[in-house]
Amino acid sequence: MKKHLYTFAFLGLLIGNVPATAEVLDYIVAVVNEDVIVHSLLQQELDRELKRWRKKPGRMPPRQNLERQVLERMIMEQLQLQFARDTGIQIQDSQLNDSLRKIAAQNKMDLPSFRQKLEKEGYSYKQWREQARQQLMVERLQQRYVMNRITITDREIENFLATQTQQGTISNEYHILHILIATPEAPSPENITLKQQKAEEVVAKLKQGADFEATAVAISDSRQALDGGDLGWLKAGEMPTLFDGVVNQMKVDEIKGPLRDSSGFHIIKLVEKRGGKIAITQTKARHILMKTNELMSDVEIEFRLKEIKSRIELGDDFAKLAEAYSEDTGSAAKGGSLGWVNPGDLATEFEAVMNDLSVNKVSEPFKSRFGWHIVQVLERRQHDNTEQALRYQAARQIHQRKVYEELEAWLRQLRDQAYIDYRIANLADDIDFTEE
Repeated sequence: MKKHLYTFAFLGLLIGNVPATAEVLDYIVAVVNEDVIVHSLLQQELDRELKRWRKKPGRMPPRQNLERQVLERMIMEQLQLQFARDTGIQIQDSQLNDSLRKIAAQNKMDLPSFRQKLEKEGYSYKQWREQARQQLMVERLQQRYVMNRITITDREIENFLATQTQQGTISNEYHILHILIATPEAPSPENITLKQQKAEEVVAKLKQGADFEATAVAISDSRQALDGGDLGWLKAGEMPTLFDGVVNQMKVDEIKGPLRDSSGFHIIKLVEKRGGKIAITQTKARHILMKTNELMSDVEIEFRLKEIKSRIELGDDFAKLAEAYSEDTGSAAKGGSLGWVNPGDLATEFEAVMNDLSVNKVSEPFKSRFGWHIVQVLERRQHDNTEQALRYQAARQIHQRKVYEELEAWLRQLRDQAYIDYRIANLADDIDFTEE
């Protein structure tokens, strides 16, 4: 689910900051553990969201509703950054520069040209760069504590394929909007009753014609609230388990809910549905693996691999270096070649780096459960193997579903353990359906 993860891709839209010349009288709007969020930063983020919403058709959510959701997002980002720093996660300048070049390329520019455009329009390149670094830190944190811990068994894949085949929904995709009325981790019966009543009132208003996206911004507790509750296009197996068996029975524009699970009460709307395509992308890659031992620490291994990467970039032959240094004996004899690999063939953390590489690019050193690697992508191709594609698609959908559910639970736990002190008014839960 591309919208389920905190990515830095949005930074490429030229809407990251208010102009550097703006002056705002600062005061604290929220305390997050030992850090604070100040008014000027909240307004910068709010201005960005207002610009984004003005470009969308339909109703503009009230400013106070957007402000509330922006502050909630900032709090969650701050909590994750604190945790990332506490656990030693860092983004090197070389990694950051690679990511920024990709953002510039998405805007059909090189990085210097993109920087000039930003500064010409009054944006602070230094601040934009730091925001990108923070987003990468959050991504790495989520990868370490959520994504890398998810496993999928053959039995799960087989059960999934059997169920989806029986229902005839194996390649269907659904565009869903979502509202969450959250409950605490250990809610009292009174709290559950109050939340359920609120959810039922929301459903009634939606069925009477209230705008779903504006309502999501106003009251939803989900991470997609600022996007109007938009979960994007999901295959049947990618959506939360609670929605499975419900969405495929819904008609377009139908609203269902409240549906309850441990996180609270959910309301969903089916916007569109379509039949999906079955295809996989194969990658031809090679790598060099080095492992720590009594004589070589993580720091020393990472340094050695950086030296090898520099030699490759200066013209040394990757294959010969792999034969000389790689501790993956199977691939070392073949110049580090892994051959053509299918999605799911390799460790999740390895694939995440490999899939993010451009063809012929050599990665920065990174660590997997097997040791330290550098990897180079040589070629990619579309491969039509129906049985294999179906199994990959099933594994991917199961993985995405688990990521969504595990990430929601992990973030909720992170927030429940934090000290949050609001210093700003107008954060009431009341629904405001009025337009600006």
